Amino acid sequence: MAMARRMGASLARRGVAGGRVLLARRSSSGCALAAASDFDEYRRSINGGISHKALLVDAAGTLLIPAQPAAQVYREIGKKYGVTYTEQEILARYRWAYSQPWYQSRLRYVQDARPFWEYIVQHASGCSSKEYFEELYHYYETPEAWYVSDPDAGMVFQALKDAGVKIAVVSNFDTRLRPLMNSLGCDHWFDAMAISAEVEAEKPNPTIFLHACELVGVKPEDAVHVGDDRRNDIWGARDAGCDAWLWGGDVQSFRDVATRMGVNLPQAKAR
Repeated sequence: MAMARRMGASLARRGVAGGRVLLARRSSSGCALAAASDFDEYRRSINGGISHKALLVDAAGTLLIPAQPAAQVYREIGKKYGVTYTEQEILARYRWAYSQPWYQSRLRYVQDARPFWEYIVQHASGCSSKEYFEELYHYYETPEAWYVSDPDAGMVFQALKDAGVKIAVVSNFDTRLRPLMNSLGCDHWFDAMAISAEVEAEKPNPTIFLHACELVGVKPEDAVHVGDDRRNDIWGARDAGCDAWLWGGDVQSFRDVATRMGVNLPQAKAR
């Protein structure tokens, strides 16, 4: 009986302590959101109502989303070339290969990046067929392989432009990105594109963010970058002196981006 009471008291103490930790976490999160809101308001107050003069946007993973998981595409196309790995095996091998330092140069995406992608495809699939690689490579430069993540993106970007905001893509991508954006009908949304294969610098290297700022004619401190990768997008942009918002965290849509920037938008239509 005494042991039961001691255990009950112990659990009660743990519950109180756990509650304190949870409340502290919630309080910390709330303070962070409040601080971000105050900072946005401060920036709007000193910039004529708009928090930033330029918006920099990541491409793959933020603006553009693959229509199908890569492992599924690799397996489906690979069947006729003798690929036998499961999607789970392809995904694991893909992730491992992509995480390794690229041995041929300091950059992965040099011009069309064929050597890099050929290495990835061969390791992920176990297939060295040139025909297989070329079919996969060309698939990812077609509009069938991608879709725009937010159906309101074009409307939001036009509203930002009308408010005087410059907009640029900042992407670790090869030379397929420009024709891909054109085929998706979204290249005209942007005033400039800073593509790593052209700039010869990859995020999180601050150089690519600084180049984007130069292209649109703003100082880094007057730009905010939105991207889905904490290391490449958030830390990289901040190292360059830009503000940065995490896609899927700080902002969930391009409407959220416009709201934080202080740009009014038309009411969303019911879908």
